[in-house]
Amino acid sequence: MNQNSITPNTSNQELEINGDNDSATTLLQEKQTRRRETLRDVTFIEYMTVGVLCFVNLINYMDRFTLAGVLGDVKKEFNIGDDSAGLLQTVFVVAYMVFAPIFGYLGDRHSRRAIMAFGVGLWCVTTFIGSFIANFSLFAFFRGLVGIGEASYSTIAPTIISDLFVGNVRSKMLALFYFAIPVGSGMGYIVGSLAGAAAGNWRWGLRVTPFMGAVAVALILWVMEDPERGQAEDSQIKPTSYRDDIRALIKNRSFMLSTLAFTCVAFVTGALAWWGPQFIFLGLTMQPDVDITIESVSYKFGLVGMSAGAIGVPLGSALAQRLRPRLHDCDPLICGFALLVSAPLVYFGLITISAHVALTYLLIFAGMVTLNLTWSIVADIVLYVVIPPRRSTAEAFQILISHMFGDAGSPYLVGVISESLKRSLSPSPSEMPSQIVQFRALQYALFVTCFVEVLGGIFFLLTAIYIVKDKQTVDRTIAEIAAHPSTEPSHSRAEEENVSGE
Repeated sequence: MNQNSITPNTSNQELEINGDNDSATTLLQEKQTRRRETLRDVTFIEYMTVGVLCFVNLINYMDRFTLAGVLGDVKKEFNIGDDSAGLLQTVFVVAYMVFAPIFGYLGDRHSRRAIMAFGVGLWCVTTFIGSFIANFSLFAFFRGLVGIGEASYSTIAPTIISDLFVGNVRSKMLALFYFAIPVGSGMGYIVGSLAGAAAGNWRWGLRVTPFMGAVAVALILWVMEDPERGQAEDSQIKPTSYRDDIRALIKNRSFMLSTLAFTCVAFVTGALAWWGPQFIFLGLTMQPDVDITIESVSYKFGLVGMSAGAIGVPLGSALAQRLRPRLHDCDPLICGFALLVSAPLVYFGLITISAHVALTYLLIFAGMVTLNLTWSIVADIVLYVVIPPRRSTAEAFQILISHMFGDAGSPYLVGVISESLKRSLSPSPSEMPSQIVQFRALQYALFVTCFVEVLGGIFFLLTAIYIVKDKQTVDRTIAEIAAHPSTEPSHSRAEEENVSGE
């Protein structure tokens, strides 16, 4: 396949299509170019919409990782081990992924503003109520309700950006949107540890984001724009049945391979984010004459995560935008090599904590930077290899797969492995594990993340084989419908071309 004959992900380069579609494609892309060539063309209300989405994404991830910042206090109050502590995050993510397809279906067919407002309102209320619950099982149940609310937002928000912008402007806006994920996660550690320390009760950390969420609901209802689906691309493709949507997504090789790769990213991110502060704390307590608290470790870990995200997310987007005109399959290549570089950095970060604290934070920072290179690029891939009326469903499907086999189980899996290793490493199973045993058990359990990163890198490199052709299929489909708006969508035929490789 000659990749030079296929357009990269920019709005001002022509796609070579045979027959009558040549003029339609050229006219469509020229129209898109005139509308959104630079950020100067973006309107005030569109900037406000992206700002609202970024704000909600920020507090979304703040809420998600507040508990991780005070995990030691949570374990003490509920008298639970590592396995049950990991289960708290697993319950949240399971509810999140199970309800994502429902909201994805609704998001492709109904008011996205109303769905998002409902979801944000739900997780605000359940987070606040959950902060007063003293029973562990009921507390875990409310964490699951929080996941339902967050699922309604995460499946829909990226599609609003895709319907407002095209090309590199879309990439820049997605980078800004996903920039809020690592920054919000880092702020979650900081808010949880600082609020808990200030109030003398870890539960106060959970009571910060609900008030910010109430403001977000108001902004969604009265400020955010909800564009027509496919508006930025002048797409007139109508939605198909849910069964056809799922069948088409499964046949889409770029989408499926990138989803498997992102599943590995989610697995690693979930495990390191949940257990990182606890692991570093255990490593530091083994050093002599060290006066350290889990709150201070969580604060520093949050700063490292925020800094890594602030650099990694925009850097990944910038690299992709620079390389696309010359290397059309650069998006999955950047992600693949980023994970292959991140794996050894994480490994060395895990083995140096007991001897070199500063080096450990540096290695973790570097590993997080390379891991964060993938966030906005993966979102861009999903949006340009899937037709507009199917994108919410695609986002939901990716959330389901990536969380089901990724961070839904990784915190719990690491916790289970850690508890099992504690029993095997302890001199006597009946004795309380020593500090060194607890540290080694968690360290060995976290080594699994390095292997998963390598696996994710391989999946991304496989995605590069199909990415150009699959994007061509979507561009051709939009152009055909633009040229013949009275005809039925031909994306079924285009998808068959994808499978046959013609």
